[in-house]
Amino acid sequence: MDKLTHDNMLKAHCFSDYSASDYLVKYKNILEMLSERLEQTRDNEYLVFYEDSGEVQRYSYSEFISKMSRLSNFLLKGGMMKGDRIATFSHNHADTVLLYFACWAVGLVVVPINVSEELSRVEFILSNSHTKMIFTRNEYVEKISEVSKSTNVKIVNFDKFSFDEYESGIDLEYMVDKEEECLIVYTSGTTGNPKGVVLTQYNLMVDAQAISNWHNLHNNDVMMCVLPIHHVNGTVVTIMTTMFYGGKLVLNQKFHTHLFLKRIQEERVKVVSVVPTLLQFLLHTEEESTNYDLSSFSHIICGAGPLTCEIARNFEQRFGLRIVHGYGLSETTCYSCFIPINLSEHEHFRWQNEFGFPAIGVPVECNDMEIHNEKGVALPENEKGEIVIRGHNVMKCYYDNDEVNRVTFEFGWFRSGDEGFFKYDRDGRKNFFITGRIKELIIRGAVNISPLEIDEVLSRIDFVKSGIAVGFDNDWYGEEVGALVMLKEGVAEEEDELIRKVLEHCRKNLPFFKTPKVVIFADSIPVTSTGKYQRNKVKHLFSEYKEKQFKELKIEN
Repeated sequence: MDKLTHDNMLKAHCFSDYSASDYLVKYKNILEMLSERLEQTRDNEYLVFYEDSGEVQRYSYSEFISKMSRLSNFLLKGGMMKGDRIATFSHNHADTVLLYFACWAVGLVVVPINVSEELSRVEFILSNSHTKMIFTRNEYVEKISEVSKSTNVKIVNFDKFSFDEYESGIDLEYMVDKEEECLIVYTSGTTGNPKGVVLTQYNLMVDAQAISNWHNLHNNDVMMCVLPIHHVNGTVVTIMTTMFYGGKLVLNQKFHTHLFLKRIQEERVKVVSVVPTLLQFLLHTEEESTNYDLSSFSHIICGAGPLTCEIARNFEQRFGLRIVHGYGLSETTCYSCFIPINLSEHEHFRWQNEFGFPAIGVPVECNDMEIHNEKGVALPENEKGEIVIRGHNVMKCYYDNDEVNRVTFEFGWFRSGDEGFFKYDRDGRKNFFITGRIKELIIRGAVNISPLEIDEVLSRIDFVKSGIAVGFDNDWYGEEVGALVMLKEGVAEEEDELIRKVLEHCRKNLPFFKTPKVVIFADSIPVTSTGKYQRNKVKHLFSEYKEKQFKELKIEN
């Protein structure tokens, strides 16, 4: 594969203070990175894909890049040009990884879509992004066909696609700059249409470099992906990062508790990325780490959802596997900070347990972080405000959404919408904490309440499997606090008695204004595909309590 060269002046990032000379990544584009991998690690294994059917696909770097280039040539022969949008509508599959790099190698833009999305949202994404072609699989063709006609998108079924019909090797007649757009991820907002987060080739490469450096990943180190790759966590942490440092990617079609530790053992995995929900699933199994040889394993990366001190502590104590908590958003490519991986056991425990919330860590090398008030003024240590970020991994913009872009970058930083604070460590570094989503804050009588504080208390009840705080409309205080609770299996007590115990436990651990006034039991709690609780989707369950006044010292339900 020929490397591309160009003499064009590199462009500065749209919303950063960095000039072209400050670029942290040596590659001109992703194709150049692929060319180096082909030259240096061609015979090493890059991708192992485990299908739920039991089939396993394995690719060396040379096999992967050869097959990828055939797909690139299909796209070019089909009339696709630099900047065109190519959507994916599939479960995790090796073919999707091939498509991602096939698009990026020739300057096309990937638009990943969750197969569980409502058709109206799929239609909006395809239309808003101006997608020209969508790749899918047999089981999703019927669903996607319902919206393809209205959006004039060509459907390609991977299950009927022949890679062998196209030549290997890419001969491009144009340049691909590292600041070319390469990924548009539509965020799963709670109301209104989703927003398209536009990321560049440089965004992906620089965040992958930061992840590699932070987690000491190099050479043939193995990472495993159990998360959906239609989201940036799966895409950047494991797909782009392994390619960046020349490692091996173990891709699973889905997460399965009984296969998680087994795959780590069999593939000699060093690092795996999860969301807190998966830790909770593992805690409710009979799996034990002592049944496996995990000598190759270093740690778990955990983020993209609310991790409580309780879950982290219970998991580490039971499995003996360290959790490296971090934080980031689609808008910052993926991760913006992590707790250090080299902390002593005492320090690790301290930052994870002694401040009410587990620390999300120290900023990675490619971005800065601060805590701002509503006027964009930086706040001091321990004072809560909005987490803001600026740097090389911050998105180009929200696609075709000028007003939202103006507000989001109002003070020259990306405003995350998340509430948090920071504390200095002994080396003078700022360790950040997230206390909740600002727009999900419960505002009771003009007092802001973080729902994560209440989640933490609920998680410590012995018969509670999962529990979340929900702010519901209330005529007396504007909002009141409710609790939606999932019970562990086998709990036999009467509902009234369980409600009394939940309320009593919360009263002992929270002031009255933060204590849930209503407890509702449910069989499930809605989450996004990345494990974030969707509190706004369950507010209606508490609607009958809108006119109720809840008085201190009286238990109501």
